[in-house]
Amino acid sequence: MSPLELPTADQTLPWMEERAERGLATARSVADRLRTDPPVDALDVLRAWDDLTLALGNVAAPASLLANVHPDEAVRTTCERVEAEVDRLVTELQQDRRLFDVFDGLDPAGLDGPTGLASRLLEKTLRDFRRAGVDRDDTTRGRLAEINERLTELGQEFSRVIRDDVRYVRVPAERLAGMPEDWLAAHPADPEGLVAVSTDYPDSVPARMFVHDAAVRREVTVAFLERGWPHNDALLQEMFALRHELATLVGYADWPSYDAEVKMIGAGPAIPEFIDKIAAAAAGPMERDLAVVMERLRQDVPDATSISSADLSYYQELVRKEQLEVDAQRVRTYFAFDKVRDGLLEVTGRLFRLRYEPVECATWHEDVASYDVFSTAGRDGELLGRIHLDLHAREGKYKHAAQFTLADGLRGRQLPEGVLVCNFSRGLMEHDHVTTLFHEFGHLLHHVLGGHGDWTRFAGVATEWDFVEAPSQMLEEWAWDAEVLRSFATDAGGEPIPVELVAKMRAADDFGKGIQARQQMFYAAMSYVFHADRPADLTAAMVELQERYAPTAWLPGTHMFANFGHLGGYSSAYYTYMWSLVIAKDLFSAFAAGDLFEPTVAARYRDRVLAPGGSKDAADLVADFLGRPFTFDAYAAWLAS
Repeated sequence: MSPLELPTADQTLPWMEERAERGLATARSVADRLRTDPPVDALDVLRAWDDLTLALGNVAAPASLLANVHPDEAVRTTCERVEAEVDRLVTELQQDRRLFDVFDGLDPAGLDGPTGLASRLLEKTLRDFRRAGVDRDDTTRGRLAEINERLTELGQEFSRVIRDDVRYVRVPAERLAGMPEDWLAAHPADPEGLVAVSTDYPDSVPARMFVHDAAVRREVTVAFLERGWPHNDALLQEMFALRHELATLVGYADWPSYDAEVKMIGAGPAIPEFIDKIAAAAAGPMERDLAVVMERLRQDVPDATSISSADLSYYQELVRKEQLEVDAQRVRTYFAFDKVRDGLLEVTGRLFRLRYEPVECATWHEDVASYDVFSTAGRDGELLGRIHLDLHAREGKYKHAAQFTLADGLRGRQLPEGVLVCNFSRGLMEHDHVTTLFHEFGHLLHHVLGGHGDWTRFAGVATEWDFVEAPSQMLEEWAWDAEVLRSFATDAGGEPIPVELVAKMRAADDFGKGIQARQQMFYAAMSYVFHADRPADLTAAMVELQERYAPTAWLPGTHMFANFGHLGGYSSAYYTYMWSLVIAKDLFSAFAAGDLFEPTVAARYRDRVLAPGGSKDAADLVADFLGRPFTFDAYAAWLAS
């Protein structure tokens, strides 16, 4: 098996069009055979369906990636159209009564022979048919098809607006006092003496953390929070209404109930219960840390009674610098991008017994670095897959950080390939961005290590969606260990980051964890309420939820929900991040604090949590690794400490 042969950037359009035509034709051909002349053997029916799934995935995955990263707008637009074609065909197939009857008539007895998992595949396939409305009347199925097609369009437009709506604040250079010197050097003033600060992360994050001028911080924050407004308000209203209609047409009370059925949490009403549980646990830590921040704010603004979201990051950094003795600008000097990237590969290679070899291959942009991933365990030298790192911001590119699938792995047929898409500085990085890089790379590892099973349906990150963040959140812990960091975090003179500084960084990060937890619960509540209640005024609902859950009040005139991209993909389930963090803290408890590379534990984690992909329920994967069901205890202890 060989990795996918990608086209050069200028040949992407014909490559994608030909791939889509071939893949969709293959899927339709397999479906026709299953309708008219299905195999007698139940296992052969499932294998044929898995072939169809693989064919569609091999179209949808690169289309989704390239729609978000390709520098040519015409390619991005074509890929969005291809995504819509795949979604349309998936809906058509899952609503096909003749196909459903083929699967519904299979005898599951004896399915789980040497290959295993076939009965699990059959169960999930039948569930997919029913959730798509296959058992509804013709009129209802037609309406469901219309809804799905429109939801695809809305999701693409929502993401596209956020991606393309880059705003700028232009201010005199002297008003940017406090910004890192390397940032200022990379942002010279224009002939009018003004510096443009964009809403992209490499600009907006340090501006909100370091600029002394409160008015500039507020301008940048408002610009950042206003991306996508007002256009996305109407898109979201329509999206929420259509999701609710879809759910009720197939027999569910609302969209959260429909969505939660296939997640660990299991039921829609359990979502607000979980949100309130976390919010209550975080209340004390939040109030404790906010009191410290307010005390520091009053040194500058004596009559202040509350702190704005435009000032929170800045004053948290001042507390960390002045009271906890952590200067984020000093910390940055140890995290040059190239060293961090190479260190990440060294650390994860050692932990999971992998070797990364750089490869020269065609990609969509010159920024992309590609590596073949080899195992150094078991069959030493086995090629496990290929990864691509696209880590710097550019026009027209996805604005956040995420792992995209390029190809699902299937034993003996296709190697897994994944892409890390981020927007980091080319120079020095904030430590927060270092942990983000470790986090997102965790998804990439999960995809590659879990891409060697027998069924496409269970390949890679194919577990319940409220578990997928847990392995990545756990990997962040390695970005906080002093000895790990000292292996790659060195200053310009080559001196490793001091152990005592890392200890202070950890203490400084713990400062504000209650604030962060409550902010996350605000986001989670918003994603749930917008879907469960479908408020007529999204801004008013957001303001009320921010008042109830968030550490800061609404910044008047802002509409952050319009650029909250997770309302597209995670829909009502943004609670996922905190749910996964609870599990991640429990998973990490198995690693000894003094030896994060202990080979027995690392191998057990790799083999029992990552490598199985979606072949087991997430709760069972965790229990297999821990030797017990997961609990809330480790997270609660961490939050309270």
